[in-house]
Amino acid sequence: MMKTTFPAYRPLALAVLAAAALALVPLIGPRAVVQDLFGILCLLVLALNWNMLAGFAGLVSVGQQAFVGIGAYAMFAAVILFGLDPLAGVLLGGLVAMALAVPVACFVFRLNGAYFAIGTWVAAEIARLGLGQWKALGGGTGTSLPKGTTRDMLGVGPVKEWLGVSSAAASDIVLYWLALGLVLVTLGMSWAFLRSRMGLGLQAIRDNAMAARSVGVDPVRLKALVFLLTAFGTGLCGGLLFIQITRITPDAAFSLLDWTAFVLFVVVIGGIGTLPGPIVGVVVFYALERLLSDYGSAYLIVLGLFGIAVMLFARRGIWGSLSGRTGLELLPLGHRAPDPAPALRP
Repeated sequence: MMKTTFPAYRPLALAVLAAAALALVPLIGPRAVVQDLFGILCLLVLALNWNMLAGFAGLVSVGQQAFVGIGAYAMFAAVILFGLDPLAGVLLGGLVAMALAVPVACFVFRLNGAYFAIGTWVAAEIARLGLGQWKALGGGTGTSLPKGTTRDMLGVGPVKEWLGVSSAAASDIVLYWLALGLVLVTLGMSWAFLRSRMGLGLQAIRDNAMAARSVGVDPVRLKALVFLLTAFGTGLCGGLLFIQITRITPDAAFSLLDWTAFVLFVVVIGGIGTLPGPIVGVVVFYALERLLSDYGSAYLIVLGLFGIAVMLFARRGIWGSLSGRTGLELLPLGHRAPDPAPALRP
């Protein structure tokens, strides 16, 4: 079926309209909605990073909670031990997560397939156990941000005066806007990277590593670059999440269910290896969460059954199947071949 690829300006226009609508939510919606959407936007950031790692680089990690936890703990250390603003701590958390991804990569890149996945989980468990011994941040029982930290955070004062809301609501709005900005930056940079020569080489490695190597593509270098960049983005997201939560424990910061299992669910049902897939997946996840949140543990059972159904009957995910049947492409990653030059007349 012929694919319907929108001109480049149309996805950009749709993204601008969607971003503008989401940015206006704090002005017209209740605080509870802002808090819910903040969590969904953070989940989308994690999903976009994991999709880049597994869907495009072929690195199926089940230990991304390591970088969420490291980013969160680095933010807490910046605030409690060094007296920095929490937002400066978020940036520090991303940098620390990327730095610690280097030794992790040296270990897990020696493994392949299921062994790589297990290796990333082991690295996450080591990080959880290690940070659980950090007595300055509460050890195994964790700690909380000092009282008034979010109230004095950069940007809260101006937002409070501009919108006439409480300090707590202003803090939620600042975090929400930052999460929205992180989603847009992650999505835009992912699209730009995947359309670059390195991105095309990465997709070639995923499809056929030997063929890609034969034309000069270095699989290890490209995969290591993606591993470090996704660690940075995941660490940033971890710091943002735990500013709103305000309390950290090793089990919460390194939760396999919250920061990896749900992320895998979102990417798989949306469409792994596609950029719109995580967006579709997070919308479906949010809808199911709203519909089933009152049913306790049955909520997780229904999520699992829904995921199994998608994997059985729509193996490319919701967006992948829709795109395959309709030929619709919102964020195309390929390049059009140039039109042939007209023949010269004698």
